[in-house]
Amino acid sequence: MRNSKRALSELSKQARKKGYQFKGMYRNLYNPDFYVTAYSKIYSNKGSSTSGIDDETADGFSEDGINRIIQLLKDESYQPKPARRTYIPKKNGKTRPLGIPSYGDRLVQEVCRMMLEAIYEPTFSKSSHGFRPKRSCHTALDEVRNRFKGVNWFIEGDIKGFFDNIDHQTLISILRRKITDERFIRLIWKFLRAGYMEKWKFHNTFSGTPQGGIVSPILANIYLNELDNYVQGKLTDETSSTNAVKPKEIRNPTYRRIDGKMERLYKKIDACKDSNLRDEMIAEHKALRKQRSKVNYSLGLGYDYHNLFYVRYADDCAPRRRKEEKKRNLPCSHAA
Repeated sequence: MRNSKRALSELSKQARKKGYQFKGMYRNLYNPDFYVTAYSKIYSNKGSSTSGIDDETADGFSEDGINRIIQLLKDESYQPKPARRTYIPKKNGKTRPLGIPSYGDRLVQEVCRMMLEAIYEPTFSKSSHGFRPKRSCHTALDEVRNRFKGVNWFIEGDIKGFFDNIDHQTLISILRRKITDERFIRLIWKFLRAGYMEKWKFHNTFSGTPQGGIVSPILANIYLNELDNYVQGKLTDETSSTNAVKPKEIRNPTYRRIDGKMERLYKKIDACKDSNLRDEMIAEHKALRKQRSKVNYSLGLGYDYHNLFYVRYADDCAPRRRKEEKKRNLPCSHAA
């Protein structure tokens, strides 16, 4: 029996190879050591005693249960049970739906989660902080505090009903870029389409991943990593991707025209011997300086994304723009 820790380490190592595709992931689900590791992780959680629709909990699970699940997975007759839906309160007084899978399904989901994390974690953006090892809302706040300085504006983004509206086809197409094991893909499909029970009535799930499902957070990060990569390509900060396009700043032609007049006028002032004419030119120079102070130095960069920083925690994100104003030390004048 192969050690699960070593197998996950090998998956993580392969994930760092550009263009590598995983073809034999499903066979890891036959390894009992994965379920022992999954059991230890789930049992330590506060919700381990919470049951799904079949009343099974961590206390009642056994080695025979693991072997039964493995046999069902081998002939692909394994079918996840619908999650039991409940609601938890939010800070704004509203409630959030929470799906509680059966305990056996939680074990299988945890094994899938460990494998997906090993594959995708090395490739996730540094801007992402939600549901990741050694990252949390506190690390996201620290990044905002340490990096978001000299701010022009913030944009706080929150995707409404994100977990309930993830497009299954899009998610699966993203997974297939790295994972070519169709048996594993079919298993993920089963989890996505397992449905939920509310007040003993079954509901289909044609979109979304259930909040409360163990595999849901990693699937959400895989889905939103596409957004991270898109934004990452627009960043111009030194922390942005090495492949990011760094366009040149576009000077404002109006500012440049006024600036040129001021420079030419200053040369005339410097060479002028007539005190009256000199005073008139100095007054004109001051007027031009006042006019220039009302005009932006630049029109920004070559695209519409100006020196952005970006941080995401789950479906909440916060880009911000750094100031691009520049001071110019010209004789007899000061930039606004």
